[in-house]
Amino acid sequence: MKTKLIFTLMLVFTMKAGALYAQTNGTELEEGGTGPYKAVMYEVDGFGEHTVFAPKDLSKFNAKNPLPVLVWGNGGCANSPRGHEKFLNDIASYGYIVLATGVMPAQDAPRGMGGGMGMGMGSQSRTEQQVESMDWAFAQNEDKNSPYYQKIDTKNICIAGMSCGGLQALFNCFDKRVTSIMICNSGLLNDGGNSPMGGMPSVPKDKLKDIHCPIMYMLGGESDIAYANGMDDFKRITHVPALAVNLPVGHGGTYNQPHGGEFAIVGRAWLDWQLKGDKEAAKMFVGDSPAILQRPDWKLEKNSKVK
Repeated sequence: MKTKLIFTLMLVFTMKAGALYAQTNGTELEEGGTGPYKAVMYEVDGFGEHTVFAPKDLSKFNAKNPLPVLVWGNGGCANSPRGHEKFLNDIASYGYIVLATGVMPAQDAPRGMGGGMGMGMGSQSRTEQQVESMDWAFAQNEDKNSPYYQKIDTKNICIAGMSCGGLQALFNCFDKRVTSIMICNSGLLNDGGNSPMGGMPSVPKDKLKDIHCPIMYMLGGESDIAYANGMDDFKRITHVPALAVNLPVGHGGTYNQPHGGEFAIVGRAWLDWQLKGDKEAAKMFVGDSPAILQRPDWKLEKNSKVK
């Protein structure tokens, strides 16, 4: 009886300590985001060079109401999501776990103005870090000692990224665990992606035919340096649902605006539709009068597979 009591107390302490770690070792941005589940940004021991954005209170989630996964790669091949954290934090506040490549950004660090090349964030990221994020999500969901035990929706994973991070996502999107793709201010280079940047993978255009799940390109209009490449990708994808949405804000998107600005609103609608099956969110993109076209300056194109 005494042994059983000690074991029970140890188990309770472990579970509480795990939940406490997730809540107290993080940074709350913009009052936790605009969603119903106030989010925090933090790092996890044993999961180096990755930043987690997730709801602070995990008690709301379980096997019947799990957190879908957004895997994120940064602009400029940066090894920190600095400059994207408002965008990612707001998405997390709507009931997602966001696993971003790179170390957690210090709030006094230089903020990248758009995620282009050379954001001044130190070392470059590795393409494999996105795969590591998926591996970690699966492991945490099965680990009884994890605060995320049976709380991660490993059947609904979106791989995404901005600029170089978008190229990393296009390199990793063939992983069968990926169920949707969101490419932001990015597109495959016509020369196959040859670049002096170590974190930028080489992906030939003909690989687009092997994409196995729905994909959305979210671009900054014709002034976006990635516009031509992204739109070229989109026009080549005819075998799976593909969309291209454009807001004329250039390569920098709206990531640095409060709560991630318009890109966060439209990006979350895509995630809610694809990862949560939200029919109301789908109306942002489909129907006789897609809601995105009622928002100032947005443009939408989609292929025949989008229903």
